[in-house]
Amino acid sequence: MADRFDCDNCKESLYGRKYIQSDDSPYCIPCYDSLFSNTCDECKELIGHDARELFYEDRHYHEHCFRCFRCDRSLADETFTICDQQSLTNSRCPTVCDQQSVSNSQCPTVFDQQKLEYSGSTWHEGCFICHSCEQPIGSKSFIPDKDLHYCVPCYEDKFAPRCARCKKTLAKGGVTYRDEPFHKECFVCTNCTTQLAGQHFTSREDSPYCLKCFGSLYAKKCEACSKPITGFGGGKYISFEDRQWHQPCFTCSQCSVSLVGAGFFPNDERILCRDCHTNL
Repeated sequence: MADRFDCDNCKESLYGRKYIQSDDSPYCIPCYDSLFSNTCDECKELIGHDARELFYEDRHYHEHCFRCFRCDRSLADETFTICDQQSLTNSRCPTVCDQQSVSNSQCPTVFDQQKLEYSGSTWHEGCFICHSCEQPIGSKSFIPDKDLHYCVPCYEDKFAPRCARCKKTLAKGGVTYRDEPFHKECFVCTNCTTQLAGQHFTSREDSPYCLKCFGSLYAKKCEACSKPITGFGGGKYISFEDRQWHQPCFTCSQCSVSLVGAGFFPNDERILCRDCHTNL
């Protein structure tokens, strides 16, 4: 059976969908943005997870909204100063006020460009890095783990379960069989390798088989039609001594009347109804 993997907010399935992990809970992208995204102080719109966000003096901005109030030029990659009661100004604009800078508590370098803020802490863009690969996370999706941060590929490689068949990470969906995870495409019939996810199957000696292969390889054969007797799907069968019949196949060998629930008489390899046996 496939384990459920739903958004913690809207409860919709996350299989095959992009999601973001926050405080050990997964969220679909629309829910994550509505619950956790900051509002741009300039345009008053949400700053989505995939947008480049700038933070200054407890205010959040889209990259394109973080502009000089004099020349309207973006300050995302420019040095800037503050004047006229918190108005941001490109340092190259004329008639600027004294520059006021702030710095990351974990890095002595002055913030003269942009900075990133998460969970009450502030980083330079180059300082906010994946704990595993040590590459800047920037505006990419990331997953927090206690006080550490991981880019999605590193988190999946480090913490995601691995498929019992191919040994690769299992990041989205999958199938659990005997407490072991499988990719859906890796969970296949032991004999014919048909994918079994979402299909009826059975097992023998802990190995999964599709019903067709199991019936062909291991099931007993009906005395009348010689087809496998599996008992799957509610099918009933009759057993007498060391012989078996599908229920519809259990008929008198001479007149073909059904013997299900009726008395019958074995006659060598044949089975007969009462009337046919009497008339022998």
